[in-house]
Amino acid sequence: MQGQVTPFDSFWDRPLADLLQQLQATPAGLNSEEARQRLRQHGPNTLVRESRFATLISILRSFANPLVIILIAASSVSLVMGDPLSGLIIIAMVLLSVLLNFFMEFQAKHAVDEIRKQVATTAAVVRDGKEQELPVADLVPGDIIRLNAGDLVPADCRLLDVRDLHVRESALTGESLPVEKTADNLPVGKHSAVEARNSVFLSTAVQTGLGTAVVVCTGRDTALGGIAQRLAARPPETEFGRGIRQFGMMITRVIMALVLFVLLVNVLLHRPLLESFLFAVALAVGMTPEMMPLIITVTLAQGARRMAKKKVLVKQLSAIEDFGSVTILCSDKTGTLTEGEIVLDRHVDLDGKDDDNVLRLVYLNSYFEAGIKSPLDEAVLKHERPSIVEYEKLDEIPFDFSRKRLSVVVQHGAEIQLVTKGEAESVFGICQTVLVDGAVQPFDAARQANAAETFQRLSADGYRVLGVAVKNVEGQASYAPVAEQEMTLAGFAAFLDPPKEGIHAVLESLKQNGVSIVVMTGDNQYVTQKVARDVGLPAEIIVTGGQVDTMDDAALAVQAENGAIFARVSPEQKNRVILALKARGHVVGYMGDGINDAPSLHTADVGISVMNGVGVAKESAKIILLEKDLAVLNEGVVEGRRCFANIMKYIVMGTSSNFGNMFSMAGASLFLPFLPMLPTQVLLNNFLYDISQISIPSDNVDPALLRQPKRWQIGFIRQFMTIIGPISSVYDFLTFGILLWGFHAWANASLFRTAWFVESLATQTLVVFVIRTAGNPLKSRPSSPLMIAVFSIVAIATVLPYTPLGGLLSLVPLPLPLLGAITALAITYLFVVQVVKTWFYRKHALL
Repeated sequence: MQGQVTPFDSFWDRPLADLLQQLQATPAGLNSEEARQRLRQHGPNTLVRESRFATLISILRSFANPLVIILIAASSVSLVMGDPLSGLIIIAMVLLSVLLNFFMEFQAKHAVDEIRKQVATTAAVVRDGKEQELPVADLVPGDIIRLNAGDLVPADCRLLDVRDLHVRESALTGESLPVEKTADNLPVGKHSAVEARNSVFLSTAVQTGLGTAVVVCTGRDTALGGIAQRLAARPPETEFGRGIRQFGMMITRVIMALVLFVLLVNVLLHRPLLESFLFAVALAVGMTPEMMPLIITVTLAQGARRMAKKKVLVKQLSAIEDFGSVTILCSDKTGTLTEGEIVLDRHVDLDGKDDDNVLRLVYLNSYFEAGIKSPLDEAVLKHERPSIVEYEKLDEIPFDFSRKRLSVVVQHGAEIQLVTKGEAESVFGICQTVLVDGAVQPFDAARQANAAETFQRLSADGYRVLGVAVKNVEGQASYAPVAEQEMTLAGFAAFLDPPKEGIHAVLESLKQNGVSIVVMTGDNQYVTQKVARDVGLPAEIIVTGGQVDTMDDAALAVQAENGAIFARVSPEQKNRVILALKARGHVVGYMGDGINDAPSLHTADVGISVMNGVGVAKESAKIILLEKDLAVLNEGVVEGRRCFANIMKYIVMGTSSNFGNMFSMAGASLFLPFLPMLPTQVLLNNFLYDISQISIPSDNVDPALLRQPKRWQIGFIRQFMTIIGPISSVYDFLTFGILLWGFHAWANASLFRTAWFVESLATQTLVVFVIRTAGNPLKSRPSSPLMIAVFSIVAIATVLPYTPLGGLLSLVPLPLPLLGAITALAITYLFVVQVVKTWFYRKHALL
């Protein structure tokens, strides 16, 4: 290339020929080799680019934990002051923890990246002389792209050719109405991007029409890339995220208070300052749930993998938990409740009698329509084909959402006809006459009533009905929507979309899982009511778009909660219903795949689209289904709840066992003449405990926990900690009593530390089998990885004192009677926790 064009060069002000020359671009597009060279020069077409040193930065970030820094500094002091063994052991523990954390996060990130590749947005690009679908990230300046209704513009581009192209630029300008585009040069002078009618910009959405454009700027060189920092809006904090933050603040306060208390006590007792400091820091490490981010990431990543196997792709890991919390799912009916395979079943006149003329007209309209064919067009074209060989297309008036119809102009001999099909009420409004038995008659009140009756009868039978109209026109260069007036109603094309096979069972499963379905569709109330009845949904309450405008938000939410079906609603009205439900405390999912679904997908707690949806819908969604099937979605909801349940297992584990043990350790330091554990032993205990928890994301979840949406409850966790946690401390002090008075450990610090090391690790790891289920742990089977991890860690803790490594860690062999006492304590501890847990859950109506 002769020079790089940037958004600051106002490329829209340049003559098109000069711009193409500078880009060295032609309408035939680039070849693959030239595209590769430009990709190396400009980089991928993304706003965020990963550094080549991302892996190194990730490792260094793992060391940025303040506790890790303090431990390394303290161990260095220990090395310098003549205790190299303790210093080296501490450094080894820190390194092992950091590397383990990095490895697991790397694995999780790799899994997520692989999943995201499957949902990468593509663009229609002319390469090597032919049009092909390529990832948006591969676009380079000079590429020629095709734009269709529903596409998300993949880069900053100059338009070469347009056909009734309208683009929503709200992502860039904030203007909600679509902007009409042209391929002409702008008048001489300077213009802003907002005035650039001959250009389209990254992340804007094609509303209607067609276009061909040349890519000028990509990635961070685009207009959106240049102002990304100013436009970036922090997403609202989710309930789950807020709970994690509040829990973290609570832990931080407890840790600071306990560590300062322990350090002060040890200083007052004139114990060695360095050893006391290391012990206090090690205590903080033991109390800190430093594995929580890792457990959450790994759990969600593994959940995303499982969901991908069930044909549910996750764009944002955080959406999985929200997915499992959904209480109301708002959905269109087509393709979800019905097969989505529409067929043209009938073509009738005003009185509902079969009419081949209606078939010929609707076929002409669909056959000559340019751009993306709708499912109705495809159904028409799959139908038995009438003879249209003598017809020639002259022009087209594209579909838009305000007119809700499409027209083509065709010539047959000397006769030129404007043929229109569209929403029946819309077509009625432009008709002045009607065909009755082949003769043109006035479309008077009686015939209008007759037409409305036929339309309603077909709609009540479950048909999707389009009106078909025609009129002769004079020849001219082009035709505009204003030509659609004083037309003749020919009749109706009736399409049938039968209910999905097995949809009754799927809806019943969703109901049993605590998810209500609210149907929101642009279709008329007759079709919607018939389909709802056929699939087993309540159909007594129908709320139309006109009624929505007369109701306040509270009334809308109540209607939706009571099973109302919303028909003939606009995107803005769908948004109102979703916001009203969220205001009532519901977690709302929205499933859609069209252009006008994008606002609702963004507004809902969980936006769900499908792989064959339009680009702007997939970009707005957090979850993408490979099949537009509620059965697939139901699997995703259950998987989201499984992830949430496993995350909560780790959280309540930390509150019930880890905190109890650390509190006991702090209390023991008050009356013991020695530290209850050496800093290295505390760190090793914590490290082994962390390893046992890594397998929690793979654990089985009780079916009862999957039947209802679960919400974050910080109050529940706090109560659980204050009731279950002290049980651990009570058993720790029982252990102290047995050691001090049963085995005379007052004079044997190593025996005391070893016995408590084994007992504390055994109880705080084994308790997961009790905590992991709300019911009887003997009737709920944990996963094999969890059992292997926990029992392996208990075995390591028991055997370690008998090995040379145990000697290096100041652990000594335990007599068999003491091992028996520890075993008895561990068993009774688990039994007591089970009893108290059962009482606690019944108190909270969880059993």
